[in-house]
Amino acid sequence: MITKEQIWDIIRDKLEEDDVYIVDLSVGTGNQIYVSIDAYAGINISYCVDISRMIEGSFDRDEEDFELTVTTASLSEPFKVWRQYKKNEGKEVKVSLKDGQRLTGVMKQVEKDFIVLETSSRVKVEGKKKKQTLVEEHKLGFEQIKATEIVIKF
Repeated sequence: MITKEQIWDIIRDKLEEDDVYIVDLSVGTGNQIYVSIDAYAGINISYCVDISRMIEGSFDRDEEDFELTVTTASLSEPFKVWRQYKKNEGKEVKVSLKDGQRLTGVMKQVEKDFIVLETSSRVKVEGKKKKQTLVEEHKLGFEQIKATEIVIKF
């Protein structure tokens, strides 16, 4: 059976050289290999093809058959690794907390153990006719976060 470690050993140097990081790497039953990659500068399809060819060229399908998928991290999926948070610093995100609370705002800061999320809401202020904008900063430890997703705007 092909292992994650074997796949990582094949692509490690290339990814590190190009400042690309692994978002997800798995080998399922029947040698179903799944590699999801990303980079601060983004990834194009030809780079995924290059990584796929590196992996394919390292195994003999006659000895051990496998299915291979190499893809970029999807915008519609929650963040899986810290570098995705760092890449999206300054962007609008939706954060679901483990206590059930959901916050949407700009991820102002990403540190090793936490993020700072700036939210704004319109609230009625006593003595005022119009609602006022209330801006709050939330320091959220990664242990509090269930999922974080980028907000896609068209």
